[in-house]
Amino acid sequence: MVRNVQLRYQYRLYPDGDQRAALTRLFGCVRVVFNDALERTAPVKASNKLLGSPKARTAEGPYQRVPKNTELSKALITQAKQTPERTWLSQVSAIPLQQALRDLDRAWAAHEDSKTGTRKGPKVGAPRFKSRRDNRQSARFTANARWRITPAGKLSLPRVGDVKVRWSRNLPSAPTSVTVIKDAADRYFASFVVETTADEMLPETTPEVGIDLGLTHFAVLSDGTTVTNPRFLRRAERKLRKAQRDLSRKAKGSNNKEKARHRVARAHAGVADARKDFHHKLSTTLVRENQAIHVEDLSVKALGRTRMAKSVHDAGWSAFVNMLEYKSFRYGRVFSKVGRWLPSSQTCSECWAVDGPKPLHVREWTCKACKTIHDRDVNAARIVLAAGRADRKNACGGTVGPAA
Repeated sequence: MVRNVQLRYQYRLYPDGDQRAALTRLFGCVRVVFNDALERTAPVKASNKLLGSPKARTAEGPYQRVPKNTELSKALITQAKQTPERTWLSQVSAIPLQQALRDLDRAWAAHEDSKTGTRKGPKVGAPRFKSRRDNRQSARFTANARWRITPAGKLSLPRVGDVKVRWSRNLPSAPTSVTVIKDAADRYFASFVVETTADEMLPETTPEVGIDLGLTHFAVLSDGTTVTNPRFLRRAERKLRKAQRDLSRKAKGSNNKEKARHRVARAHAGVADARKDFHHKLSTTLVRENQAIHVEDLSVKALGRTRMAKSVHDAGWSAFVNMLEYKSFRYGRVFSKVGRWLPSSQTCSECWAVDGPKPLHVREWTCKACKTIHDRDVNAARIVLAAGRADRKNACGGTVGPAA
């Protein structure tokens, strides 16, 4: 069966001075159109919310119709360009401005689906107004925006020019859209959306692996392999403290303050990039070497509210698990999450007897039933593996127990 997948490929951009000014102007126009549209739709949404649902009215009054994207586009882009207050919208391509309206529409839909329970996952708040001080600024060009990749390998953007690109890898097929991004460290990126078939299936292999994620070790595998926790944030703390201290001492609004802010942002970006690179390399290795991968469905949000919060966020478990999941799908591997309430640290992987809760400082324990001595993390990884195998054999969950 042929599976179509949508992938993102991101590359570093190196715009010159004029192109930076053009991109800054573009980001500003996108932000203004988004905020103008939000200013028109938010009061209507709030008014309708006070009235309640049509079946359970909580107040009297007529429902107001939320303006459609076509109406907003006409009023906030086409007609606005003719006014003295918004005439500068004509200096940029209209496509990213229209995409800003689509982004707002999707943000409202995600918020409403989250409220009704249609959208799974954490609750999504209402869209907020964008600021020029936001850490991330972006503008999206779709196929009809007439952008292209030149024979010289540059990214040609309307009203911006031919921007130098660092091609770290080849695109597998023609991209359908590109998003130009500027991060807090003043770095520019091009994020291409590519539609392709999942024809990169890896040869089938035998091993399955259970993974216990932790802080002492980043990961412990069911075969006993341990992966050292690199602690990128902890290692960079001294440098970050110095950069943050320098920033706090600069005069507000000065050029030196802005330079110091860039140094802090670049230091944080370096930590994030190193962590992401580590996650990518480890997840790719695990997907290539194993036919099935099983991990525990950890509540990272809850752990982020404990005294271990900094270490939990430094590890970046959620991003790592997401990489395992999409790479498993892309390369034809099996991926599963076992229930977070599975007592993996309390259960013996040999006889399946439940030994009871153990404090975190207990790294090795002996099963009272079969007297087997366990490494806490290796045993937990083996329990995760057994539970994942049971889920594979029985879609309803199966009976988790020791191998026959």
